[in-house]
Amino acid sequence: MKSKMVKNALGRKVPVEVNGETVIPFKGVGKHRPRGKQHAPRISTAIDYPNDGNKCVDSLATALKKASISNNMTISTHHHLRNGDYVANQVFEFASKLGIKNLTWLPSASFPCHEPIIEQLKDGTINHIEGSMNGPLGKFTSEGKMKGIGVLRSHGGRYQAIQDGEVKIDIAVLAAPTADPFGNAHGLDGPSSCGGLGYALPDYKFADKVIVVTDNLVDFPAMPMHIEGNYVDYVVEVDKIGDHNKIVSGTTRITRSPDRLLIAEYTARFCKEAGIIRDGFSFQMGAGGISLAVADFFHKIMKDERVKARFAIGGTTQYAVRMLEEGYLEYLLDAQTFDLEAVDSMRRNRNHRNISIFHAYDYHSKGFFNQMIDVLTLGATEVDVNFNGNVNTHSDGYLLHGIGGWQNCLFAKCTILPIPLFRNRIPIIKDEVTTVTGPGKLIDVIVTERGIAINPRRQDLLDKVKDSDLPIRDIHELKEEAEKICGKPAKPQLEDNVVAIIKWVDGTVIDAVGQVKLE
Repeated sequence: MKSKMVKNALGRKVPVEVNGETVIPFKGVGKHRPRGKQHAPRISTAIDYPNDGNKCVDSLATALKKASISNNMTISTHHHLRNGDYVANQVFEFASKLGIKNLTWLPSASFPCHEPIIEQLKDGTINHIEGSMNGPLGKFTSEGKMKGIGVLRSHGGRYQAIQDGEVKIDIAVLAAPTADPFGNAHGLDGPSSCGGLGYALPDYKFADKVIVVTDNLVDFPAMPMHIEGNYVDYVVEVDKIGDHNKIVSGTTRITRSPDRLLIAEYTARFCKEAGIIRDGFSFQMGAGGISLAVADFFHKIMKDERVKARFAIGGTTQYAVRMLEEGYLEYLLDAQTFDLEAVDSMRRNRNHRNISIFHAYDYHSKGFFNQMIDVLTLGATEVDVNFNGNVNTHSDGYLLHGIGGWQNCLFAKCTILPIPLFRNRIPIIKDEVTTVTGPGKLIDVIVTERGIAINPRRQDLLDKVKDSDLPIRDIHELKEEAEKICGKPAKPQLEDNVVAIIKWVDGTVIDAVGQVKLE
């Protein structure tokens, strides 16, 4: 779709109107101040709900009808079941059968399991997606096949947008591994147990109608209340909400690649030399193979140095659980559970706590947890010589990844990107990234198998490691070395029309994604 374009504070061309709504171009980190009051849903009354607390209805179809599903609505779902989710597909299949048109889907993330929803994008049931467009959905969007413009937000940005009324949810459909007839629900027990349900908090707090879907209905009260029944309109019991074995993916295992293990080792050594790994420090690691290897190296250093971390924030895996249970980590604050060992840990470890994205990432709040993190590691598809990072598109311009918590994590005291110098013979460090997901101002260190580049803004870090034997190098040198090996990559061929925008954590537009030119 074509729209008037302007340059934002990073010099990126972005539209001023998206899906009929005016948007604000990125002004710079910390430059935009929100105004007004938080959004609030309609006032409810207990008059309209059963005196015995039983809100169960016989099917998801019945619940959606009772919630008055109709054209032009916004429907939200969460992604705690990750690639094992069954619920979102059912929602839009039913909407299509009813002849509903022009819906907006607001997932906290999508996965390859949601590929069937392409049929509802084709037939007009869904106009556009405001959430990650991973895999097949991203390809469909990049090729200009979605009717509206996609809107990508970070996890914290999604909370911000719902809370601020930037996007208003008409019906939230929330999969819950355990629920009671009143609507209290959690993710710790049942055949589809997936851990915490922290991503569902803005959905059930701010949506006009809330439907809880479960395959493990228990007597009141279902405790702990990850979802609070006082916000819930209808409860649906189904045979299966998903396959919890698929919350684990190939990206949630430690890498076995020698080059990538070297990157992880350099990252951990850097943190030790810079004095970051110390008694009482805090950290967050991603769930990618390199980040998990970094966590493993951290664990070894902590054992050797007899150092204990005060807290870690997750995306949680068995590797962080091991630190907790061996006494090297005091608190594990979990916003998303990435494997079944971590699900089990949340059941039995008092200091493994479910938190919501509001606590960890929401920029329009009175401070958020990630600002207090000493160090974290993140992946990237590309970086450039100005330290800008891209996690949304590949070098061919295809939109194949969401943002997750990536942008929100950049506010840590030290943000490190441990990444290979090239993938599939394509250099990762560019003169300019294809898409800016996060500004270089907030990215401190880039670690590759051939050297470590420190952002010149961080003279303090440069000073701390100047006498170490770490391979500290200028980022331009690393870029040139990659190009000598692989050649200089061609820029992606993109059309003028915008297929998606990237929102920054404050709701402004940091970049736009163009349609890929098809041969």
